[in-house]
Amino acid sequence: MAQRRRSLFVLPAIVLACSIVGGFYGPKIEVASAATPVEDLDKDVGGFVKALRLVEQNFAERPSEDKTVYKGAIPGMLRTLDPHSSFFDPREYQLMREDQKGHYYGVGMQVGPQPDGKTAVKVPFPGFPAYKVGLRPGDVIVAVNDKSTEGLNTTEIADLLKGPRGTTVKIVISRQGVPDYMTFSVVRDEIERKSVQDAFWIKPGIAYVKILSFTETTSRELEENLKRLGENNFKGLVLDLRENPGGLLNEGVAVADHFLPKNSLIVTHRGRSAPEKAYVARNGNHGREYPMVVLVNRYSASAAEIVSGALQDHDRALIMGETTFGKGLVQTVYPLSEGTGLALTWAHFYTPSGRLIQRDYANRSFYDYYMHRDENARNPVDVKMTDGGRTVYGGGGITPDEKYEPAKLDRLQAELFRFGLFDFTRSYFGLHPTNLPKGWMPDSEILSQLEDYMQRRAVEKGGASFSAADFVKDRDWIRRYLAKEMYTTAFNVDESDAMFARTDPEVAKAVDDMPKASALLESAKKIVVQRMKGQQ
Repeated sequence: MAQRRRSLFVLPAIVLACSIVGGFYGPKIEVASAATPVEDLDKDVGGFVKALRLVEQNFAERPSEDKTVYKGAIPGMLRTLDPHSSFFDPREYQLMREDQKGHYYGVGMQVGPQPDGKTAVKVPFPGFPAYKVGLRPGDVIVAVNDKSTEGLNTTEIADLLKGPRGTTVKIVISRQGVPDYMTFSVVRDEIERKSVQDAFWIKPGIAYVKILSFTETTSRELEENLKRLGENNFKGLVLDLRENPGGLLNEGVAVADHFLPKNSLIVTHRGRSAPEKAYVARNGNHGREYPMVVLVNRYSASAAEIVSGALQDHDRALIMGETTFGKGLVQTVYPLSEGTGLALTWAHFYTPSGRLIQRDYANRSFYDYYMHRDENARNPVDVKMTDGGRTVYGGGGITPDEKYEPAKLDRLQAELFRFGLFDFTRSYFGLHPTNLPKGWMPDSEILSQLEDYMQRRAVEKGGASFSAADFVKDRDWIRRYLAKEMYTTAFNVDESDAMFARTDPEVAKAVDDMPKASALLESAKKIVVQRMKGQQ
């Protein structure tokens, strides 16, 4: 690839690519003719080419072409712009497209690194090849198609597992409790990634659904889930957008469209080189106005904020949780040469009330920005009103109507969360059958075994042990999180997710607050009607 790229180095196109290539996953952007005088741009390009030649001719060691431009110049340029403009190498670009499409070709399982550097199965996806042949969480991958995984990282192993549909891949694994290696022949297939978890009744009449991200299939998946439960009979809905990083703008718009009256404004965006565009509900909620509580946290971003912001501004839902991430920038991904791509911010989006929820990134490091070190940030001059007359602010994400902040993990919880629960589950099912009765939850005996396991682990690692009081204090948390891990092996990840939601205290609080969501909706409707009468 490096040799094929070399011809690009002396061409202005390498600098101009982000401007002259049409939009790929967003609107095609025409570059404003007055944005930069041609002579100034030629001068800048000439300066870049001269600097690059000096590096290539005089650096102490021959530099890699990939490193100087594709890992240096372009990413360096983008870092000076904003935290979300970025460059994708061929593999990153391919993975991004897979995420957006919601499918790829492979065996259908998530793998992850272990503390010893090896790679293990984390989650086999139910209904897909890896799950069907019997691979399970905790299986350490020893070889793929007779190629040892020794020295390979998780990314490299994941790439080996992918391949054309219908081809066979031989996977050798080590399973705790089994003395010899186990070999599985798995026929690759198309793997569809859910972006919407299976909806279910959290309480009679009240449904729960979680959207994981916004891909090309999200709105369709949501429609199918709500239809399956019989949406016309809903008395309430908990819509979970926690940890949702966003995704495709048009899918966020389509999700908001489902819950708002027809012709309601959902979001607008505008940028230097693009005219303002407004998105409105084209289909609408068809008169379904059951109360809604939307769960968000600091990791809810982008399209998730478009949805929660639209529902909040129209008083359609009660927003509960933490202040969201605060990403009000819109990127289009432009395909470049050699299978690479460039995500460039070209517009800002505004909620229906007109607020820009983007957090400030000019006066802080990207690390602090992404770590959300400014939790109470808001723009005091960006003050807007919801349909019902409530005050909302821009500049700092979507502030929830009702705060709910989970307690921070203590030392024991952090250790269990990192690897303890996963390792214990692997060890437990190495000695016990994987079948568990429906509705099972860890009892005192299992919790005692986990406590012994963690104490032995602490001694082996030379760290501080945990007191009995630590386990007593965290008992409810441990029981729930251990059940989540063990359900993934004993049942599947879908059953695990459903159990975890059903036992979630924040979801329970959302259900309890459904009358507040109903009162909010009714109050806003009355105010809107009165306002319309006053204008007649």
